[in-house]
Amino acid sequence: MSRWPRNPAAPVTMIRIVDTKVLRPSDRGLTREDTQYMAEAEDASAATNATYGQITLRLIPLLFLCYVAAYLDRVNVSFAKLQMLQDLRFSETTYGLGAGIFFIGYSLLAIPSNILLARVGARVWIARIMIAWGVISGAMLFVRSPTSFYIIRFLLGVAEAGFFPGVILYLTYWYPSHRRAKVVALFMAAQPVSGLIGGPLSGWILQSSHGLGGLAGWQWLFLLEALPAVLMGVMVLCCLDDSIRAARWLRQDQKQMLETDIQAESRSKQKYSVSGVLRNGRVWLMSLIYFCFVTGLYGVGFWLPSIIKTAGVEQPFEIGLLTTIPYAAAILSMILMSRSADRRHERRWHPALAAVAGSMGLVFSTLHGDNVALAIAGLTVATAGIITTLPLFWSLPTAVLGGTAAAAGIALINSVGNLGGFVSPYLVGWIKDLTDSTQLGMYALACFLVLGAILTLSLPARLVNK
Repeated sequence: MSRWPRNPAAPVTMIRIVDTKVLRPSDRGLTREDTQYMAEAEDASAATNATYGQITLRLIPLLFLCYVAAYLDRVNVSFAKLQMLQDLRFSETTYGLGAGIFFIGYSLLAIPSNILLARVGARVWIARIMIAWGVISGAMLFVRSPTSFYIIRFLLGVAEAGFFPGVILYLTYWYPSHRRAKVVALFMAAQPVSGLIGGPLSGWILQSSHGLGGLAGWQWLFLLEALPAVLMGVMVLCCLDDSIRAARWLRQDQKQMLETDIQAESRSKQKYSVSGVLRNGRVWLMSLIYFCFVTGLYGVGFWLPSIIKTAGVEQPFEIGLLTTIPYAAAILSMILMSRSADRRHERRWHPALAAVAGSMGLVFSTLHGDNVALAIAGLTVATAGIITTLPLFWSLPTAVLGGTAAAAGIALINSVGNLGGFVSPYLVGWIKDLTDSTQLGMYALACFLVLGAILTLSLPARLVNK
């Protein structure tokens, strides 16, 4: 008869395997010693889960709120557009270029920013990022010309560069890959939550503050929504820990268990230098996949209020309320799909199917763009599918890369991928000026999502399904 190991320091993976077996001693002829070991393994597994739950409660709410502030400052220009274009006499192409140029600055600085985070620590570096981008986002109220619009949006991207890839890297310091998709989903739920909160808030600011103190509603929008980023930067400086070892709120035995988990996983990851990452074909393939998904994301993010307005809704506050529907659906979708991916240890089909659903939603909303109810239904499916791809995607590179390669690889993938944030708003704006419609632009975004799904399925399952 095969025996369970008696080593009390057995790896967490062994404990997890035992914990999935539902056996009674009488069913398998187990000895009392076997039964006692199973009970100890279950206790150890419960203690491990409790420790990871403690970490999640400590880290994720703070990082979540930071990302809400970041995403709000990144896309609130989509609401400002409802007044800003008329006040400043900007064309749709000017808006699209200004919205997208953020990602040029963001992409240029993401890799050095992530390497610096790995060297100086997440606490100081993330705080620096947030305070800088809050100040620059508030400076958007001084925009008067296309040139000043482009410059401030570019500088905002430079300031924010490294935040998202830095957090993804930071989470690899705390969680092994089989626990990471759900945690990344909780963190990235800040995107749809930002839309859920930011839509009505932005619409209300535009509608209620226009002319107050001699400022337009869109100027008040940028000023007021910049303040949370600065406040969260101060909180990060006070509350975030750089590593497991630095966490005074963990016991020594908890630290040892966590470090054993991370070290065991790091031994299975491929080791690359920074230059090796730049030459790695799979890293570039994952960069292209992320580019496709991000192109779809910001095509919706920067144009959602305008699409709803085109469907026949005029008041900014009503538009803001309607944007909450797609984002609420996205929150539910991304959490359920990420839990499913973690439970099944499956990393390819989940993001691929979410991307295809997003593309179908875009096409449906375009075909029924003159009907508010049907357009919102299509945009709900599109937004839920597209946003769900992102936390699922990030379980791919973090399952493969470790050490310095993780810092450089995550930043490279994020940099290349976020160029999609430049391409999509500019492309849709240019097509809208050319055809007086966003239809062809939405079809193009749907094609990018399908391409991303196909490329995801081309990754070897043995490489990423861990």
